[in-house]
Amino acid sequence: MKTFRYPFIISAFVIAIASVWITNALVNELKEEERKKIEVWAESLALLMSQPEFEGLDKAVEDAFNRYKSHLLNIIQDNTTIPVIVTDEAGNVADKKNIEAPEQNPDEYLKEKIKKFSNRHEPIVIKSIEDIKIYVYYDESTVLKNLQLFPFVQLAVVFIFIAVSFLALNSTKKAEQNRVWVGLSKETAHQLGTPISSLMAWVEYLKSKDMDSQLLTEIDKDVQRLKTVAERFSKIGSSANPEPVDLAEAISRAIEYMGKRISQKVSIQTHFPEEPVCILMNESLFGWVIENLIKNAVDAMNGQGLITISAFVKGKKAVLDVSDTGKGIPKSRFDTVFQPGYTTKKRGWGLGLSLVRRIIESYHDGKIFVYKSETGKGTTFRIELRMI
Repeated sequence: MKTFRYPFIISAFVIAIASVWITNALVNELKEEERKKIEVWAESLALLMSQPEFEGLDKAVEDAFNRYKSHLLNIIQDNTTIPVIVTDEAGNVADKKNIEAPEQNPDEYLKEKIKKFSNRHEPIVIKSIEDIKIYVYYDESTVLKNLQLFPFVQLAVVFIFIAVSFLALNSTKKAEQNRVWVGLSKETAHQLGTPISSLMAWVEYLKSKDMDSQLLTEIDKDVQRLKTVAERFSKIGSSANPEPVDLAEAISRAIEYMGKRISQKVSIQTHFPEEPVCILMNESLFGWVIENLIKNAVDAMNGQGLITISAFVKGKKAVLDVSDTGKGIPKSRFDTVFQPGYTTKKRGWGLGLSLVRRIIESYHDGKIFVYKSETGKGTTFRIELRMI
């Protein structure tokens, strides 16, 4: 996808720039044409205003003179697109064309138009036969104005096209990753199924023998743990079947399991509301989230420090903060840590936090993000879930 991305972006920009350049060249050409057209229009107006009235002319001369006047009138009347205002030297409006003035305060409206027209174009000055100066103010036609906006429309279309293309490509890539993820999870669960069943049978067999009961209990716990892990993997890509669970109880059960399997130099403190906070969740998958966050915190603290897990209610949401006293995360990495494959450890696949986000967002309709972090002081991950 990366190989395709850059040529695609460059091609799109080249097309957009070329289109804008061609359109601007066309706009400038049309501007010049409209300027010439208005100059001819103004000259025709001046000639028409300057024609004296003759009496007793020869019939042929009079016909020629009338045809000349008719030609000038046709030139003036042919302008049906370019807005024009004609004023005298004092600025009084003598005529207007292609402008609809309001019934209220038309003079003020035309004066404002004159200011706008003069800012865009130098007025054309003509002289009547009495040597009186007449000023012709004009603006671009509606067609030309629309054409000037066309490059921006083109750029918007190009950018929308690029955005939609990338969204489609990312969606396709994400769907493919999801299929791989789900397939890998279910295959892992399937592969674990047989040895776990065998181990469970062996545990039952050993229980019938004269074996250390405490040892068998611990072995049985680990086998049950493997069974839980396999069940979790099998649920990836399937319906989570959530049930109402008290958030504090679910967290406490996950901590109870992890507390015996992490360094004794790590302390875990909890702060929960006095009243139960009921969440619709799949406890098995949610416990996986807590376990991963605890493991991540232990690694960040190099096996010694304090983990604080706090839950509270904020509006209609239950908020869970998991804080550690580890090395912290740079702000630029706040979102990167959730991407598959990201890890700072020499060993590991970097799937822990990616899995956590997937479980929270896809199966619990919640959010997880790095709430705050300070280098050398620690990090707080925040989870937001809807209460029932």
